Amino acid sequence: MNMMTVKQQGVWAALLWPYLLTASIPLDCKEEQGSLSRCPSISQEKLLDRVIQHAELIYRVSEESCSMFEEMFVPFPLRLQRNQAGYACITKALPIPSSKSEIQQISDTWLLHSVLMLVQSWIEPLVYLQTTLDRYDNAPDMLLNKTKWVSDKLISLEQGVVVLIRKMLDEGMLTATYNEQGLFQYDAQPDMLESVMRDYTLLSCFKKDAHKMEIFLKLLKCRQTDKYNCA
Repeated sequence: MNMMTVKQQGVWAALLWPYLLTASIPLDCKEEQGSLSRCPSISQEKLLDRVIQHAELIYRVSEESCSMFEEMFVPFPLRLQRNQAGYACITKALPIPSSKSEIQQISDTWLLHSVLMLVQSWIEPLVYLQTTLDRYDNAPDMLLNKTKWVSDKLISLEQGVVVLIRKMLDEGMLTATYNEQGLFQYDAQPDMLESVMRDYTLLSCFKKDAHKMEIFLKLLKCRQTDKYNCA
């Protein structure tokens, strides 16, 4: 991917703004560790810390879910085929920075926009994944519960990132309409092997994107505290 110029970033931000800043309920400041709830008085620093905690937990559980699914349902030879035969990640087309140089050069606000694009792109697919996993004869409750937990926490993460963007841009209670056209396309009645590989791809891609969310948020935190020494 070529490095986006500041002008290109601005164009993308303008085009994606209605999709990115949905009319979410802002998070606030319960004092329980790791909790996110509504409160306009929470500081930007504290909110960022809590958002990072959410991202860390989401990534950790996504790793566990992907490993569990792989061990139970994916024969070893097929694990190597995940990125072949059209099994591409659904967020591949998003303007997300990929190289280290790109990530270092984008603004703090664009880092948050990148996280929000990833979060919102995965909300619908994870809901779909819950329904398709229910059709597996021997899917353990632990796997189903982890998928449901991640789906719920992703909503909280979305709310936290929206509030962070508002605070950084000083937009107050900005609202926008939601773009219902998602990136995820459903196939009608796939065969069992196709369904397994698609679900495996979803879990694997989500794990990768969850890691990106965590990295971007931690980089933002580093920039807030030690701007000139962030790798």
